[in-house]
Amino acid sequence: MRIPKKISLANLPTKIEKLEKLSSTLRGPQIYIKRDDQTGTEISGNKIRKLEFAVQEAIDKGCDMLITCGGVQSNHARATAAVAAKLGMSSYLVLRGSKKEELEGNYFLDKVLGAKIRFISSEEYSNNLMQIMQEIKEEMISKGYKPYIMPTGASNGIGTFGYYAAMDEIINQEKEMGIKFDAVVTAVGSGGTYAGLFLRNKMLKNNTKIYGINICDDAEHFKNEINDILYESFEYLEDNIDFSKEEINIIDGYVGEGYALSRSEELEFIYELAKLEGVILDPVYTGKAMYGLVDQIKKGVFKDFKNILFIHTGGLFGLFPKRNEFIIEDNI
Repeated sequence: MRIPKKISLANLPTKIEKLEKLSSTLRGPQIYIKRDDQTGTEISGNKIRKLEFAVQEAIDKGCDMLITCGGVQSNHARATAAVAAKLGMSSYLVLRGSKKEELEGNYFLDKVLGAKIRFISSEEYSNNLMQIMQEIKEEMISKGYKPYIMPTGASNGIGTFGYYAAMDEIINQEKEMGIKFDAVVTAVGSGGTYAGLFLRNKMLKNNTKIYGINICDDAEHFKNEINDILYESFEYLEDNIDFSKEEINIIDGYVGEGYALSRSEELEFIYELAKLEGVILDPVYTGKAMYGLVDQIKKGVFKDFKNILFIHTGGLFGLFPKRNEFIIEDNI
């Protein structure tokens, strides 16, 4: 089936590694990790796969400015600013927070990359985000720009095709490696990554299970979000697929203190996994999601599964603002 065209920006395909020591420790399914944290440097993480399709659409419409949104440490906002700079476009970021935020991590890189930034409150972000971005768009049009608006995480119809294509990549790698993944697991923060994996998996009638572990809100919220994203993606396809919301597998219970808020056990898990496997997770997305996956394995939820693939969606820069919350032992 034909899908929308894209611009090539990411380092693809990303490799798949087996987490040998973690798998041995858990004595359950074999755990593999897809290194989408290595899609680039400035554009590292899963967001660039979605941006390849969204930005191509923006270019096709003659746009020269990308407007998007996120938290102050948004990986998507930083990747958008980097892509805009790379392509000679402008970027305007609407960030949840205040000008008093410490200039570090992704926020620091946003500034280095030349993005225009407007801070709004959590209440405004929840209730008036699209209206605010539309007002910014009108203001920028009056200044001679041709803006293109993207939602949080580029999680919309066009952005879905980033992980639609990634599912094909995974299936090709299965053939090369001579294995079959019983499940693919990803963090869910806006729903677009899960939607793309689910859509292509469903279209191919592949028997791999797609699981999401939500890092904010709850399972029902994301089932609704993903449902809406999928229907929006159908506007770009020749045919729709039949699916029910009940097929969307979201593992709830690992939000912890809330979005971008870390519990000590989550940070301890990130620290221990880094020492064990040399893989560094982030505190917002992958740290919570992998913590949840390991906890589910310990509880026997995946006891009938042989091979599980975890998507490392990136987020390294978001780790640095949390540095004072880690308890690091002295190895001297």
